[in-house]
Amino acid sequence: MRPDLTLLGVLAVQLFLDAVSSAAELRIGLSADVTTMDPHFVAAQPNLTAQLHVFDSLVRTDERSRPVPGIATWRTPDSLTWEFTLRKGVKFHDGTELTTEDVVFSLERPFTITGSPGGFQTYVRPIAAKEIVDRYTVRLKTAAPYGALLQDLAEVMIVSKKAAAQASGEDFDRGKAAVGTGPYKLTRFARGSRIELARHDEYWGGRLPWDRLTLLILPSDPVRTAALLSGQVDAIEHVPSADIARLRKNAAFRLEQTVSWRTIFLHLDQSRDRPPGVLSKAGKPLEKNPFKDLRVRRAMSKAINRQAIAERVMEGLAMPAGNVLSPSVIGHDPAVKPEPHDPEGAKKLLAEAGYPNGFAVTLATPNNRYINDEQVAQTVAQMLARAGIAARVEAMPLSVYLGRARSREFGVALLGWGSRAADLALRSLAATANPDKGYGTWNWGGYSNPKLDELIAQSLGAVDPARREALARSASALAAREIPFIPLHYQVVTWAMKNNLSYSARTDEYTFAHHFKPR
Repeated sequence: MRPDLTLLGVLAVQLFLDAVSSAAELRIGLSADVTTMDPHFVAAQPNLTAQLHVFDSLVRTDERSRPVPGIATWRTPDSLTWEFTLRKGVKFHDGTELTTEDVVFSLERPFTITGSPGGFQTYVRPIAAKEIVDRYTVRLKTAAPYGALLQDLAEVMIVSKKAAAQASGEDFDRGKAAVGTGPYKLTRFARGSRIELARHDEYWGGRLPWDRLTLLILPSDPVRTAALLSGQVDAIEHVPSADIARLRKNAAFRLEQTVSWRTIFLHLDQSRDRPPGVLSKAGKPLEKNPFKDLRVRRAMSKAINRQAIAERVMEGLAMPAGNVLSPSVIGHDPAVKPEPHDPEGAKKLLAEAGYPNGFAVTLATPNNRYINDEQVAQTVAQMLARAGIAARVEAMPLSVYLGRARSREFGVALLGWGSRAADLALRSLAATANPDKGYGTWNWGGYSNPKLDELIAQSLGAVDPARREALARSASALAAREIPFIPLHYQVVTWAMKNNLSYSARTDEYTFAHHFKPR
């Protein structure tokens, strides 16, 4: 009997592909440093990008930031109860099975973290009670209806109680406590250099094409692009605007783009009488804080030509912003438009506010975190100067900038923010600081408006999606009128990769190796 040559051919090809897959390595160039592998220490996106390769959350979000099941599915028996059912057979990297004991431990652990510049307590604080029903079912109770719980839980990673119960941050960095259920196991964390990972063969999400993964820390734009062109890496995130045209013309590579959820904006210190770096043009302290006057905040907004920044500085990788978050996000109000560029109107408002000759400010910015961040700050400074506000830029690496900004060393500071929904963003960025409620954790300007606080609370408390959307839009509109911060633009995010790879561009800007596919 003659063998079926077609079948033999198919089997041979499959065996070859399996062999290639088992030995395949993916190397990705990341744009910012990862400071820790402890998934509950600081809610900074570069850290989360790396940690979500190792750990899972109860809830995931899709490419458009909508909640989908992660290691659990859910139902809501009533407006105060969320019941989560774990997938059965989900294994940690050490071979033990995930249970609801690990889930409850992980939801309580953020409260034990000290010294964090921006932790996860905000995401778990709405949970008033946790009830373990059985090995695979847990009920979470909220004190009041809370519609944003799924988005919050997408940020909170589940760790092994056995591995993490007595663990320090160093234990996570060394890999001893970095025991998750995610697609990859941590094998080496070299801060500022690289993160090396190996495939988790018992991963519940199925077999992955990459046996080994290396995340290289390449914050320098030219170095990141050069690494791709030379073959040092297979893909890079946050492609520099200056390199996009060249890469687009090169048949060896492909690009993936989408409008990010991230808004770049300016924080203005509105709480202290004499904010740092805000002086008269003669270098003397002002009698009062000009940013407490809405007319001054609006004048600064009018002085900025957002379209010019988007077209020239960002080279098309931005959209002028008026809302707290971009159009794809829950609560974006399409009726809110970017402030029109009006330098003469800005001068008039400054004169009305008592500053006919303007004043001087220092604008602080990171120089290695967002697309063209220092160039954006320099351009904004020039635009403010044309309206009468002498602005000097102080740029520094994110590793230095973030700690100083959190310590409120700056009167004017540039920040980028992305979130699953507008009410969640406003809760962190503009709500009156209230540690007990988890409000205002990133409100560097000290802005406070009880009306906005109430709208945020109402929106977050709406379990019905349509009602929540309407309330979140109202909160976005109020923030646009009151200007707790000055939105500049929404980023357009770009990935570049070898032409034999594909990637689904994500509005949340996350770069996940397990979402890269061979073509």
